[in-house]
Amino acid sequence: MIKQILKIAAFVIVFFLIAGGAAFLTLTLITKSQETVIIPKLVGKDVVYTLEILSDLGLNTKVTGSEYSRNIAKNFVLSQEPVPGEQLKKGRTVKIIISKGTKSVTMPKLTGMPLQQARIILEENGLNQGNLSKMYCSDIRKNSIAAQSLPPGSVTDRGADIDLLISLGTRPVAYKMIDLNGLSMDDAILLIERNSLLLGEIKSSFKIDKPENVIISQEPAAGERVFEANIINLVINRKSGEKRYGSDRAKNRLFTYRVDAGFLKKRIRVSLNSFGFTNDIFNNFMKPGEELWLIIPSIDDATVFLYEGDELVRTEIFDSK
Repeated sequence: MIKQILKIAAFVIVFFLIAGGAAFLTLTLITKSQETVIIPKLVGKDVVYTLEILSDLGLNTKVTGSEYSRNIAKNFVLSQEPVPGEQLKKGRTVKIIISKGTKSVTMPKLTGMPLQQARIILEENGLNQGNLSKMYCSDIRKNSIAAQSLPPGSVTDRGADIDLLISLGTRPVAYKMIDLNGLSMDDAILLIERNSLLLGEIKSSFKIDKPENVIISQEPAAGERVFEANIINLVINRKSGEKRYGSDRAKNRLFTYRVDAGFLKKRIRVSLNSFGFTNDIFNNFMKPGEELWLIIPSIDDATVFLYEGDELVRTEIFDSK
């Protein structure tokens, strides 16, 4: 019985030895049969070229990092593994390190460039935008570079922060605010436009000791320092519930106007002021005798201005009361 068991065990051992040997020989033959290629020299080659040549050889590429180099240009191969001349089976991976170029860079000239273009130039040279400051500069266009923290031609490290001074354009002329109190709305608007100011919010309030339909308050006040394009807010002396300035027809929220008789068309522009903003609601040429009808939105203290050409010829104030 024992002899029979030993024979079976011996047979099993021999079987596994033969099977293992066959598997080993088979694997060895398969491994040896795999095609191998010789690694080319990649150092100094462009990254795109490197990817193409390794792909053609049936090899994979792995970028393991990037370093600064004085001798190898930016985006070219700095080192490789395996080294040139070694054999490698197809399907294996070649590791490369990419050059970031020289660590130093010559500072480009940014003065006079628009800010967006200057940012692109900085990025292309491996530099960062630093702090932004602004000042009025008459000889540099608005939103362009007036000065830079490093002068053009100087040498600096890549990654350095470059501070920029942005031009606000020509400094606006400052002068004393004109006095609009006591003027009619038409006269006040004309003075605002002639002084390159902008009409802002128009409100109404009533003072019994003041004439009706005249300006009784303004912001900024008369005599204050103002600049071109400053917004001017007005308060007109008007009783609560009045539907418009100059006529009762506004109770229907309808604005109408007929062009005078004549022979030539006229440019008619109608602007609506509400909530501190003025927008054109009509701007076109009209024939002599032609009538314009406009529905005014139901909003508080809406003021309508009608111009013939550049001349203000009519003003009406509406409210929702």
